Amino acid sequence: MSALAFALVALLLVGPVPALLARATWTMRAPRASIVLWQSIALAAVLSAFSAGIAIASRLFVPGADGRPTATITSEIEALGWPLWTTYVLVFALTLLIGARLAVSVLQVAIATRRRRAHHRMVVDLVGKPQKWECNRRVGDGLRVLEVSQPLAYCLPGVRSRVVVSEGTLTALEDNEVTAILSHERAHLRARHDLVLEMFTAVHAAFPRFVRSASALDAVRLLIELLADDAAVRAAGPTPLARALVACAEGRAPAGAMAAGGPTTVLRVRRLGGSGNSLVLAMTAYLAAAAVLVVPTVALAVPWLTELHRLFIA
Repeated sequence: MSALAFALVALLLVGPVPALLARATWTMRAPRASIVLWQSIALAAVLSAFSAGIAIASRLFVPGADGRPTATITSEIEALGWPLWTTYVLVFALTLLIGARLAVSVLQVAIATRRRRAHHRMVVDLVGKPQKWECNRRVGDGLRVLEVSQPLAYCLPGVRSRVVVSEGTLTALEDNEVTAILSHERAHLRARHDLVLEMFTAVHAAFPRFVRSASALDAVRLLIELLADDAAVRAAGPTPLARALVACAEGRAPAGAMAAGGPTTVLRVRRLGGSGNSLVLAMTAYLAAAAVLVVPTVALAVPWLTELHRLFIA
């Protein structure tokens, strides 16, 4: 029963739950807490999937007549019967496969993303003009200006991070609007939002297509942009940021970068004229995130961990 319960929880957390949460609009008023909630759901889904496999494995090594676990998996065929034993083995193998896919996905996403960023950073260092940036009364390096007439702005996260803007951006925007767009990109770099996206990308790739949902990845992308928008509002105000976002809406970032514009620009601009963030919603989201991790652990993990402990100390 523990294995079945874990499997059902995992299926819910990678399918219906992300789909429902992605349609919620309240998350836009508590972006940081909503990201924590999304992270809790992803972590709970992974832990539930692994727990289901481990619970199945424990049934393959049930205690024998002497109270000790059986020595081999195949010795339980007679006790369980071929159909049930085969099902247990297949579920356990699927769990191991998901674990292997998750490890491979993390490595693939990390390596591929960093290669793309390193290549593009080399290009912008060659063709872009280095320039000092001033953002929120701070002056720093790492800004590259491209001779492109279309307004665009994006950042390349990493150890050698870069903020890239076009000549069209500097020409079309007022000084406070430039400050807003630079604050937006610097917020991405300072908070390492790219690492959050990498985690969700890896989890999305690890689960089989018939159970996973793209809702989590898309929702987190939007929430991360909202966090950067909030930082820009604190630096320059909502109106300059809204104008800068509209100007850079058609700008597209290369793979691995994080652009200020994009398909969510209209939604984000509307939010800037809304009610603002809510402390009540944020606290509710934090409590929900804690419940997603704690409740399954207490209700499901503790009982079967106790049984597993008994099995190996018998």
